[in-house]
Formats: sequence, structure tokens, C-alpha cells
Amino acid sequence: MITVPLTVPAGASVPPPPTGWTQVWADDFDGAAGTLPNGNNWRFSLGHGYPGGPANWGTGEIAAHTNNPANVSLDGSGNLRITPLRDGAGNWTSARIETNKQDFKAPENGVLRVESRLQMPNVTGDAALGYWPAFWMLGSPYRGNWWNWPGIGEYDIMENVNGLNSVWGVLHCGTAPGGPCNENNGIGASRPCPGTSCQSGFHTYGFEWDRSTSPNQLRWYVDGQQFHQVSQNQLDATTWHNMTSHAGYFIILNVAMGGAFPNGVAGFGTPTAATVPGHPMVVDYVAAWTRGGGGTGNPGGTDAYGTIQAENYQQQSGLSTQLTTDSGGGQNVATAANGDWARYNGVNFGSQTATQFKARVASGAAAGVSGLVEVRLDSLSNPPIGSFSVANTGGWQSWRTIPANISGVTGTHDVYLSFRSGQPSDFVNVNWFSFAP
Repeated sequence: MITVPLTVPAGASVPPPPTGWTQVWADDFDGAAGTLPNGNNWRFSLGHGYPGGPANWGTGEIAAHTNNPANVSLDGSGNLRITPLRDGAGNWTSARIETNKQDFKAPENGVLRVESRLQMPNVTGDAALGYWPAFWMLGSPYRGNWWNWPGIGEYDIMENVNGLNSVWGVLHCGTAPGGPCNENNGIGASRPCPGTSCQSGFHTYGFEWDRSTSPNQLRWYVDGQQFHQVSQNQLDATTWHNMTSHAGYFIILNVAMGGAFPNGVAGFGTPTAATVPGHPMVVDYVAAWTRGGGGTGNPGGTDAYGTIQAENYQQQSGLSTQLTTDSGGGQNVATAANGDWARYNGVNFGSQTATQFKARVASGAAAGVSGLVEVRLDSLSNPPIGSFSVANTGGWQSWRTIPANISGVTGTHDVYLSFRSGQPSDFVNVNWFSFAP
């Protein structure tokens, strides 16, 4: 597992990955006070539910989620604040943000760790009744369907209600009500925060999805101390497959007010007249790392002759993702510079020999800045099987499809895109790539 110092101050940087781990995504929440979180990383979930989905987000919570900076904004000191508010008529507002990236997944035979350092709303007692801060993940097939919960999986990395000095970690899966995961409660555990209370200080909340061990495991941590675990052999094969075989998960940060969980713990409806608005959840960073994996590829493999989205890597170094304006929408890989790379597990070329490679790229690099996009198989230390050069295409969202010849390839391989340049500056964005005979 990854551990970080417990005395890191608020606004600290994302910790560097320990040896053997690779950072695949992070947000440090740097920016001017009062501004919204980075739109390349996050989207807002607004109102009282997804359009066409369950009312009140399926939880019974009562706050309307907004993108108002009063409810959700950076504080100028490297933190995000999500603040529930109540107006003069008694109506509550708050915020819920989700990552655009929706393929957080442990690599085959590897481990995914998702972590946030945050402080829960610093309010306790009657004044905290109804507060429900959470840091969690939902299976990507939920987007656009809205009714396939809990089968697609939900990993609650940190939940808290009513200002209690406790962190809950919960797995939701299977069917509801009841089912193999005891829905709507899920399979959970809780414990007090180490040292300072959950409300009075920052703590680091982590989750690991481990596919390197048999049976596979899901593990929950607070300040590096494990407090919950679910193993693959605790569930039937279909339930485990349904929540782990899809493309992956997206991350959510929110502060709900009221709903089934705080009401159930309190024994009555919340929030109440005694609940005090205006106490934010303060988030220092959110980050994801992977370790291990490779060699065997994804189950069934990725079709080399289809369109491979560049952001759907299993591991990377030095890259980021952003929303793209290219046809088809979605995201692209960004900020590629000399020495950066991305790995795509288990790309299946079959028995037909691939001899061509093409990629959809854009560049806003300065004059005189250019570089190579290279293709390597199975190891970064192997020589490229092909490459093409790219310089400024007219802008970072001015897209062009560039072909290249490659040495003949058959079978299944891990594919690396590596980036080489004689200059240190970023020189290319990549939206997708594919191969051809």
C-alpha cells in the first residue's frame, strides 16, 4: 500500500508515487480562490438527481446540488471546499462533482489505489445532524443508464454522517434490496479516525483494488491503517464479474444533507432546525496510482484494428487527460513531452499481420518544438516498431490523423506509446490510435 506522512499541512502537494507505483491521475486543487474545480478533470452533478434517474439521487438526501462557487470552489490555498448552505426558506444547497475519467481500474495482475487527503466538515453534535460527506466511486456503466445500481458496483472510500468521529468504508454490489451484498446497507466497516478526530483534522482515505493476489481483494484505509477488506471468494462469481469486468469507475466528491444513512443512524429525519449550515468538506488532493500488471493483458484483449482511445491506458508517466473538442467528444491524452509514455494492455493483433499505425493528434507547440510518437511492444526498453513526427498542427485541439509504417505484428501484446523530443516542452496531444494490415 501507499502511505503518506500524517503531519502534511493543508494545501500540500500530491505525494510522489513510491517505488513500483505509477500515478495515473491526480488533482491538487491549485487555483485562485473562488474559482470552480478544473473542468478537464471534473463535471458537476446538478439538482436533485440525474435526468431520468432516481429522485433525490436514490438516497433520500434533500439538498439541491449546484455549481455555485458558494457551494463548491477552490480556496486559493490548494484545497477544494464543498459547503452545504441553507437559505431563509429552509432550502438546502450543496455540491457533487464527478471525474470525467471513468475507467479507474486495477490493471490485470496489478493494483489500483485511489486516495484523498481531506477534512470532513468540522461540526459535531446536534449542529451536524444530516451532514453526509463522501468520497466514493461508481461503476462507469451507471452513466446514461441510472438504474443498474448496485450491480455495476460502488466503492465508498470515505463516508461519514452526523459529525460522528468515524469513517465508514462500504462495498455496494449485487441486487437490491438484499442480495449478496446486503443491500441497501452494503458490506461495510467503520472505525474512529486515528489521532485527531475526523472533523478536527485532515486524514488520508485510501482504497485498493488488488488483482495481483488470489482471491482478488478490495481494501480500505485511513491514514495508512487498513480497516476493511472484501475478498473475491466472499461473493458469487457473477456478482464479482458484474462489478469488475466493465471499463472501470469514476470518482465522486460530495456533501449530501439528510437521507437514508444519516436518518438511520440518528433514528429520525435530518437535517433538523438545530443543524448549522456552512461547514465545508475541505479536500487537499485526489490521486490514483497503479502498480504491477502487464504481460497477460485484459480479458479477451483490445482489438488492435478498432479505435483505441488514448485515455484508456492501464499505466502512464507524465501525461494528463482533458476534454476534447474533436469529433466524437470524450477525452484526449494531453501534455505529452520527452520521456512520457502510456501502456495499453493486451492489444490483440490476431493472426493477421499489422503493418500500419495511425493516430489522431493535435499540437500547439511553440515554433521549433517537435517530437516523435513511437510504438513499442511489451517493454519500454524494446526498440520502436514504428514512429511518426509531429509539430504544431494549429493548436492543442486542432486535430490531424497521421499514419506510419510499423514492423509486422501478430498475436497479443502490451502496446506502449512513447514520446521523444529534443526539447523539454509538451509537444503533442493524442485522442485515439489504431492499427491496420
